[in-house]
Amino acid sequence: MTSSAGSSRRSARERLLEAADRLFYTEGVHTVGIDRVLDEAGVAKGSLYYNFGGKDDLVRAYLQNRHARWAARLDERTAGVPAPRAKILAIFDALGDLFAEPDFRGCAFHNAAAEAAPGSAEELAVKDFRTWLHALFADLLTEAGYPDTQRLTRQLVMLYDGANIAAAMDADGHAAEAARAAADALLPPEA
Repeated sequence: MTSSAGSSRRSARERLLEAADRLFYTEGVHTVGIDRVLDEAGVAKGSLYYNFGGKDDLVRAYLQNRHARWAARLDERTAGVPAPRAKILAIFDALGDLFAEPDFRGCAFHNAAAEAAPGSAEELAVKDFRTWLHALFADLLTEAGYPDTQRLTRQLVMLYDGANIAAAMDADGHAAEAARAAADALLPPEA
C-alpha cells in the first residue's frame, strides 16, 4: 500500500477522497479502477462501501469537492473586490492562478464530461457545476446592471471554457490573460 505514516490520523473517508481526487483528476475517472483508489488510500474495500456505497458515489463526492473548492477559491479571490464587473474579471485572474499550478491537467469538469455516460454520476455533477457557473456570471452581470445578461453570460462562459481548453490542450500559460482581456472588452462600463 502507498499510504503514508500520517494517513492513519485521517479518516478512511478523507483518505479515499484524497486518493480519488489525485487519481481521478490526473488519470481519469474511468481509467482508474476502484482497487487502485483503495490501495492509494490504504483502506479496505469495506471502507468504500461504508463511506460512499460504491465508485459512483465516490466520483460524485470527488466532483462535488472540486466544485466546492473552486467556489471557495473564487469567493476568496473576489472578497475584497467591490464592483461586480471587477469580480467577473477576477474570475479570470483566478483561472490564471489555477493554470500556473504545476499539476494543472485541465478543468476537472471538462475532463469528467468527456468520460460521462448519460445519467452517470459524472454527468450529474458536471451539470450542477455548469448551472452554478452560469448563475455566478449571470448574478454578477445583473448586480452590475447590464442589460441582456443571458447573452453576456453565454459569452463569458465561452471565454471561461476557451481559456480552460487552451491552457490544457495548448499548454498556453497566458490563456486566462487573453480571456480576461476579451471579457474586459466585452463588458461595457457598469451601468
